[in-house]
Amino acid sequence: MARVLGSPQEILAPAAVAEFVRSALAEDDYTGKKVCVLVPDATRSCPLPDLLDGVHAALHGRAAELTFMVALGTHPAMSEERLAALLGHPPGESGRRYPGVTVRNHEWWDPAMLTSVGTITGEELAELSQGRLTDPVEVRINRAVVESDVTLVVGPVFPHEVVGFSGGNKYLFPGVSGQEVIDVSHWLGALITSAEIIGTRGVTPVRALINRAAAKVPSELRCFGLVVESGTTNLHAITYGGTEDAWAAAADVAAQVDVKYLSAPVQRVLSLVSRRYDEIWTAAKGMYKVEPVVADGGQVVLYAPHVTEVSRTHGEAIGAVGYHCRDYFVKQWDRFEKMPWGVLAHSTHLRGGGTYDPAEGEHCRIEVTLATGIDAETTRGLSLSYLDPASIDIEEWARDPGTLVVHDAGEILYRLSGSAGVTGHA
Repeated sequence: MARVLGSPQEILAPAAVAEFVRSALAEDDYTGKKVCVLVPDATRSCPLPDLLDGVHAALHGRAAELTFMVALGTHPAMSEERLAALLGHPPGESGRRYPGVTVRNHEWWDPAMLTSVGTITGEELAELSQGRLTDPVEVRINRAVVESDVTLVVGPVFPHEVVGFSGGNKYLFPGVSGQEVIDVSHWLGALITSAEIIGTRGVTPVRALINRAAAKVPSELRCFGLVVESGTTNLHAITYGGTEDAWAAAADVAAQVDVKYLSAPVQRVLSLVSRRYDEIWTAAKGMYKVEPVVADGGQVVLYAPHVTEVSRTHGEAIGAVGYHCRDYFVKQWDRFEKMPWGVLAHSTHLRGGGTYDPAEGEHCRIEVTLATGIDAETTRGLSLSYLDPASIDIEEWARDPGTLVVHDAGEILYRLSGSAGVTGHA
């Protein structure tokens, strides 16, 4: 059973959070153990330096080894300057704030940093995916996790387009995993569709897959689950326990504070994308979080003049396939099955719902428009619409009764009243 501090109605005092971290770690067994602490990168809101101060104070000198690892998934490596900003210390001087701690990126690009912990069989995957996928998948993960006695996740829980709610074991898969589980889990989410799975409480098929992979990790898995007031470093709640129990407790709170309900669909959304997201790979959250409230034939505009590239990691692959609905790929699988499935999933998530017929072509439910620092030719070449961000008067759009303007877009989910996602496992 997870320990919980806070509620949807509260904003926790930093001193109360610090005491919760101290007491939780004091009462658990870390003495003499190698501990790997998994943390988010800068694309997630949370009071990370303060939390890590508490973890460090509780475990430094008590744990045999202490590592802080950024769970990048396949996001770009963080430079020393960005790591310093994330963790709250001067560049190159992590030892001043966190003496005795090794700070690392998850080096997903280096095969030597990964090791296999087993395989999810085709039969298992068929069961977990409810028949959608049937091939075995190797489970590879960062060696630092396997070589640790305890892996401690410290990260927020938000509605998520692939798994339902982020956090918990997602910090292992895809956070510090190899490409295999990343591709399979993301494509499974795409087959279900983002609009269907996002914000679904309980254990979705993707969460069930991630939990099955995490069960193969030999280290003990523990978690601080954070429910953050979006766009701030304030916490509504903090939980502690195993990665499944602590995540579930945090998700129950997040479902009440990070989902806004509308009584009727809107014709147009202007998502003012948070500067946390500096490429379309992550800025696309401004689409994921609003798609469920857009009327058929409506439009989502991602307003992000600061975004000047599609993806530093996956840009070439995305450029090769463009952005299309799920059925565009599924009904032409022979063309696309050799492409990275995670890229195909991202493509469908951003493009949204639609249909594809070989004779009639692709028909998407809504129009997706980029108003970013990416030029018109590149944008249209990706099968998306283009607007010059300089042409957008935000206040004028906000006066239009058929338009929803979302500030700091990317974390809060918008849904229609009475809607529900996929059925999760008990």
